[in-house]
Amino acid sequence: MKVIKRDGRAVEFNQEKIAIAIEKANKEVKPSQRASKEEIKEITEYIEALDKKRILVEDIQDIIEEKLMEIKKFELAKKYIVYRYTRALVRKQNTTDESILGLIKTTNTELMEENSNKNAIIASTQRDLIAGEVSKDLTKRILLPEKISKAHEDGVLHFHDADYFLQPIFNCCLINIEDMLDNGTVMNGKLIESPKSFQVACTVMTQIIAAVASSQYGGQSVDISHLGKYLRKSYNKFKKEIESSYKGKLTQEIIEDLTNQRLKTELAAGVQTIQYQINTLMTTNGQSPFVTLFLNLKAEDEYIKENAMIIEEILKQRLKGIKNEKGVYITPAFPKLVYVLDEHNCLKGGEYDYLTQLAVKCSSKRFYPDYISAKKMRENYKGNVFGPMGCRSFLSPWKDENGNYKFEGRFNQGVVSINLPQIGIIAGQDEEKFWKLLDERLELCYEALMCRHYALLGTKADISPIHWRYGAIARLEAGETIDKLLKGGYSTMSLGYIGLYEVTKLVKGVSQTAPEGHDFALRLMKHLREATDKWKKETGIGFALYGTPAESLCYRFARIDKEKYGSIEDITDKGYYTNSYHVDVREKIDAFSKLKFESEFQDLSSGGAISYIEIPNMDKNLKALEEVVKFIYENVQYGEFNTKSDYCHECGFDGEIIINENNEWECPQCHNKDHNKMNVTRRTCGYLGENFWNAGKTKEIKARVLHL
Repeated sequence: MKVIKRDGRAVEFNQEKIAIAIEKANKEVKPSQRASKEEIKEITEYIEALDKKRILVEDIQDIIEEKLMEIKKFELAKKYIVYRYTRALVRKQNTTDESILGLIKTTNTELMEENSNKNAIIASTQRDLIAGEVSKDLTKRILLPEKISKAHEDGVLHFHDADYFLQPIFNCCLINIEDMLDNGTVMNGKLIESPKSFQVACTVMTQIIAAVASSQYGGQSVDISHLGKYLRKSYNKFKKEIESSYKGKLTQEIIEDLTNQRLKTELAAGVQTIQYQINTLMTTNGQSPFVTLFLNLKAEDEYIKENAMIIEEILKQRLKGIKNEKGVYITPAFPKLVYVLDEHNCLKGGEYDYLTQLAVKCSSKRFYPDYISAKKMRENYKGNVFGPMGCRSFLSPWKDENGNYKFEGRFNQGVVSINLPQIGIIAGQDEEKFWKLLDERLELCYEALMCRHYALLGTKADISPIHWRYGAIARLEAGETIDKLLKGGYSTMSLGYIGLYEVTKLVKGVSQTAPEGHDFALRLMKHLREATDKWKKETGIGFALYGTPAESLCYRFARIDKEKYGSIEDITDKGYYTNSYHVDVREKIDAFSKLKFESEFQDLSSGGAISYIEIPNMDKNLKALEEVVKFIYENVQYGEFNTKSDYCHECGFDGEIIINENNEWECPQCHNKDHNKMNVTRRTCGYLGENFWNAGKTKEIKARVLHL
């Protein structure tokens, strides 16, 4: 019989350990209350006679307590319970000291590299990370049920953003920027009235973004189409001023030309404000605002011409890049861009195809924008087109009291992800066991998600006025709770999942692209979707299935499982699991087939999903990229490009990174030798494990680990 310890280790059952524990309690009670050696032996033999293959150490302790009560050793049972409780407190002692000191001394590399958007060397960022470590510790020891904490530690599930669970703040949102610009807002107790020009609207919008980002922990998105009316206000203002000064002196044609020149200058300045403010502002959590600009031209929009001009300028400035400290144009991390493909710009001869051609050129050099197909999105979301909350998290359709669909001003309460490969490792090819264990773990995920919900219940609007009182989410009264926004499907909660490829391989012996694997993978995905739909129906909370954007989690789950179950070929041996439903990178499948295959899994992940393809030398393959964009419009709701070409983030060089005479990576343009600031093409060996650096080693060893 194997005893499962609290840390997940399996050890042989040992009668002697039970006897020693009871004897320790025996010494603390009067003789009449002590258990005899025969009684202790009977207890140990009873446990052994259960003849279980596996038993939890907590279950053994429960049995000991029950047996001591049965033989009327009440005082002894009480001492044993106190002893057990004391040991539990010792196990739950504060665990932050080492991690925090490691952060200050810059030796805690795992914590420092956990979020690539945060510079963990900077004091203000360290303050946020220190607070996060305290929050994680309290969450693990006190706030979460022990079984949820244990499931997280064991890699059964991942309780996302535990470093922010201590506070009643939420994950991500779609800012209701239209309401805040049109009706004004309040920041830091100061009234901000509706802007009278495009430049001011851009400034106010970036200040809103910074304020919103400081009081939540996930991404946020703004729909740029709401800026069109302010560009027209600037046009009308300039024209009126010029006419007032030069009417009768200049022709109407010249007045129009001067007006447009001033407008063009204002447009460029306003977009530059957005780009530079977002990249230079730092939120209270020590990073630039995690913001996405949603670039959607709506055919019925009365400001479509102005919005086309704004989108064009955004793409042009992103294509140019932003200067780093050395004055070199590089690709900024934010804002992320999501470009909507529709009938008028899907490269089929539409009026706005020129914008899509510019977007493709921008993607080839700067990796953004990503692309959303309005056609596919309308099919999946009841005729609606709207942006993701940050990168990939999507809302469910919801109607207000007037029967109108509403998306802006809504949010996600939190995310929990399930480790699918671990279930496959335990169940093997026993499908009955697999489905049973899956349901047990889904129930754990549900309980963990409800912890998120209960933590937000009762939160008062005053906790973050920019969100709850002044329009980003709602216009609640001071002292009012946010409870009504947590129910009725207004906000969502997301069940993420990792490793569809690996779990299919474990249970069926083939990839999800093989016919038998495909059938299993679809059944599994539908089962996950049915679970979230069931939870939504039972609770009225907007549960959704989420194709998790959790690259680091892919490595965490694989590392935990390798430590626990050893190296398993094509599963734990490669050091990572595939993200959500994605086809494994080593599969021989062309870009179009990959996108088409993954599209049916996107449809099931209504809470968010994205598919990507890798294209070498993107800047030399613009026509090929345009063909992919056309394909995305017809077949895929949400897609992005990655590249296999070399790229130096230090100077923007996108030629071939060289190996110098000292056997180091080196950019031939700026001579940067920091491999962390480069993308390097996979060459020759096709190694796809975890990247790591072997400085000073031979070229042959580098070839194995760095794709040379």
